[in-house]
Amino acid sequence: MGVLKKFEQRLEGLVNGTFAKVFKSEVQPVEIAGALQRECDNNATIWNRDRTVVPNDFIVELSAPDHERLSPYSGQLGDELAGMVRDYAKQQRYTFMGPIKVNLEKADDLDTGLYRVRSRTLASSSSQQAPSAPPAGRPGPAQSGYGYPPAAPAGAPPMPAAPPPGTRPGGYGYPQPATQRPAAAPMSGGRTRYWIEINGSRHQISRPTLVLGRSTEADVRIDDPGVSRRHCEIRTGTPSTIQDLGSTNGIVVDGQHTTRATLRDGSRIVVGSTTIIYRQAEG
Repeated sequence: MGVLKKFEQRLEGLVNGTFAKVFKSEVQPVEIAGALQRECDNNATIWNRDRTVVPNDFIVELSAPDHERLSPYSGQLGDELAGMVRDYAKQQRYTFMGPIKVNLEKADDLDTGLYRVRSRTLASSSSQQAPSAPPAGRPGPAQSGYGYPPAAPAGAPPMPAAPPPGTRPGGYGYPQPATQRPAAAPMSGGRTRYWIEINGSRHQISRPTLVLGRSTEADVRIDDPGVSRRHCEIRTGTPSTIQDLGSTNGIVVDGQHTTRATLRDGSRIVVGSTTIIYRQAEG
């Protein structure tokens, strides 16, 4: 059973009690839970083959009406959401630098039903080290701020350079960036690397098959109303192929509407209103 489903079931037991009014809000707790999962995936930083660090401090910004409805229950809801993040991290083999916290805040620029998630990695005092200089061309607030990579603990190997992802809008009316569920284990024995590019974001293909769709259970989630929950599947190999999975709107590959096609480096795939570039390279 998925982490989101378990979270939903735990909340169902509270609907007739403390959380009765929460579910009248246009923003549903399970939506926030899904956004926190995506925030972890989007900000995961690989330190070595045995350790991938994700944010542990989250702020969920809500519209004034939604915040007013949810704030009386923010403590209990924050604890439930933190527990969901902990369960998801265990499932994905993520690690944290400190305790997990989820706080709700009001954002006057958001309309009812819209929300925004910000995250940062806060190291515990025993593992904090002096911050390094920010990447060239980036502003220089304190390290480990919202949208910035975590500070490495003393003695840890240096983290790979990566641009700060910044805040990500979410909720009804905002398109979410495509997000990828990390592969359980990398493929072995092959010399060809495979990946896709969506809206400037790169997603490695580390297993033989990759499902794209609007569902949170897809390997790469694309929040596009024209994309089906399980829209299509990419199979890597010689050659690599893409297969439509019975989607409503189908797929277009290199300008041709099709249900199955062979992929080459640079192939353009269109699902809904989203364009995906398929890439592969030797070495």
